[in-house]
Amino acid sequence: MNMTREIIAKNELDFETQGRRDYYVKVEQPTIWGQYLIPVTVIVGPNAEAGKGVVAIGSTHGNEYEGPVAIKHLLKTINTDDVLGRIILIPVLNISAFKAGKRDTPEDGKNLNREFPGDANGTITQKFADIITTYIFPQVHVVLDLHAGGLVCRFPETASFHHVEDEEQFKTMQAVSRGFGCEFTMFYQDETAGLLTSTAEKLGKITIGTELGHGQSVNYAGVEMAKRGILNAAIFSGQLKDIGLPEKIYSDQKLVDGSSARSSMLAPFDGIFEPCCDLGARVNEGDVVAILHQFDRIDEEPLEILASQDGYIITQAWEAIVQQGQTITLIAQLTEWSHS
Repeated sequence: MNMTREIIAKNELDFETQGRRDYYVKVEQPTIWGQYLIPVTVIVGPNAEAGKGVVAIGSTHGNEYEGPVAIKHLLKTINTDDVLGRIILIPVLNISAFKAGKRDTPEDGKNLNREFPGDANGTITQKFADIITTYIFPQVHVVLDLHAGGLVCRFPETASFHHVEDEEQFKTMQAVSRGFGCEFTMFYQDETAGLLTSTAEKLGKITIGTELGHGQSVNYAGVEMAKRGILNAAIFSGQLKDIGLPEKIYSDQKLVDGSSARSSMLAPFDGIFEPCCDLGARVNEGDVVAILHQFDRIDEEPLEILASQDGYIITQAWEAIVQQGQTITLIAQLTEWSHS
């Protein structure tokens, strides 16, 4: 299906008129005479309500591809006649970083997922964040932020959210997260400033993040989980007819807690990281989970990294070369799903 997207300013987005609109939203390039064009598709059905809807966002980081690929597929497969409420699809948010194949925005060196809520008069990255906070968040109550590990770390396919005080919001996020069909759903620390997900959660949104691959590649299972999770969230929230969903890849889904300081294991010095167990493996406190080598001290014994607690390996460093203070392994503890 060939189409020409309408190029518009951010304040020209139409979230109310029934039907489908495919936009490029203009953001002025800071270094040339031109505009970055963020693809935004808005589909509005007959039952749309103010402030209700689902948004799926890909490429908050520019070198994470499962989200963009999954959303691009859904642009072709979601039938407008099946949409009851409001669905917003943004396959590539940080278009600058995406074009460069980099995690961070080249022009200002900023990590978009540390710049929320953003600033309409700030740097290019802050302007990207402001569009989401100011124009997209008020239109929806469900926010899906699709990530992968890039070159930083690797994950088993994992859905995630933070622990929030509102118990109903927390329970609903658990329910929506299960729709991705990942083996693991993790809630994790909420101390990092400027996250898209934290900003949405504080606004009361049902907010799910994901880590669906790594290595600047496209993971087939991660793409399938992303598609399933977006469709499930839209159906669950009443924005899409029940069109049926593919079977979950994992029927046994575990909720794990990676929020404590003990969960993240840091490299005490620069070195070469050797994992000693697989992603998703169950480990016990004291097990050897990795070895850290220093090759400028080649005759010295390497450092064994021991599991800080019982749990599952949810994160490992992706590259062999790691820096002092880098998270090289994250061990999350099994916990219980909430029940309504």
